[in-house]
Amino acid sequence: MAAAIIGGGGWTRLRSVGRGASGAVVSLAANDVSGELFDIKSAGEGAARQQLRREWSVMSGLSSPHVLKCLGFVQASGGCGGGEHQLFLEYAPGGSLADVVARNGGRLDEGAVRAYAADVLRGLDYLHGKLVVHGDVKGSNVLVGADGRAKLADFGCARVAMPGGSKQPVLGGTPAFMAPEVARGEEQGLAADVWALGCTVIEMATGRAPWSDMDNVLPALHKIGYTDAVPDLPRWLSPEAKDFLRGCLQRRAGDRPTAAQLLQHPF
Repeated sequence: MAAAIIGGGGWTRLRSVGRGASGAVVSLAANDVSGELFDIKSAGEGAARQQLRREWSVMSGLSSPHVLKCLGFVQASGGCGGGEHQLFLEYAPGGSLADVVARNGGRLDEGAVRAYAADVLRGLDYLHGKLVVHGDVKGSNVLVGADGRAKLADFGCARVAMPGGSKQPVLGGTPAFMAPEVARGEEQGLAADVWALGCTVIEMATGRAPWSDMDNVLPALHKIGYTDAVPDLPRWLSPEAKDFLRGCLQRRAGDRPTAAQLLQHPF
C-alpha cells in the first residue's frame, strides 16, 4: 500500500527531520527505484495517531501550489491498535521559512518578506475558501518547495470551520502567534490565521517571534489575551508593510481583513 502511494517499489527512511505539532515524527525518505524524496509523518500511539488521522482527513481534500501536497496515508493495522500511522508528504527542499531566515543572517529583506507573505496569503485564501482553519501559522510551519514557493504545512491543528460563523473551539497552536481570542480560549477561526500571518511577517523581518522578550508563557498569553498590546512593528519596514501588519494585528477578530482582502493590499 505504501509503495503505491509513493510511485511503486519500496522506500527507505533516511533520517529524522523533526516533529510535527501533534508530536508525530517527521522523516525524510526515498523511493528505492526512482530515488524520489518525500517526507513521512509517523505516529505510533494514542493522541498523536488520532491527530494524524485528522490531519489526513483535512489535507486529503486540498490541492494548491501554496499548500504542501499530501501523497497518501497508511493506517496501522496491528492488533490492539499497534503499529504506526504514516502520512506521506511532498518534500520541500528549501526547508522552512524559519530556516530561510536563519540562512540569511537572521532576517529577510522586505522584497523577500513580501514574496513569501503573498505565497502564504494565497495558501490561506485557498484554505479559507474551503472553510479550513490552519490553526498554527508560523515560520516553521511554512515550507519552501522546489519551485521556490512558500507552502503551508503541518496541519496538526487544522480543522474545517463550523457553518454559520459559529465560534471555533481552540484546538492548539503556538502561544507567540496566537490571536487574542485564541489566547483567551474563546475561538480559533479564520481570522486567527490572519493574526498569525502578521506575526509570521514580523518573524521573517526580525528573525524572532513576537513577544520573544517574555520568558514565561502564561504572562505572554495574558498580555496577548487581556491587554491592548499588539506586537511591535519592525521600524525599518516600509509604510505599506506597516499598514499591512496593522490590518493583520487588529485585536478584534471581526476587524481584521480577510486573506482575500489582504491579497489586494499594496504591500
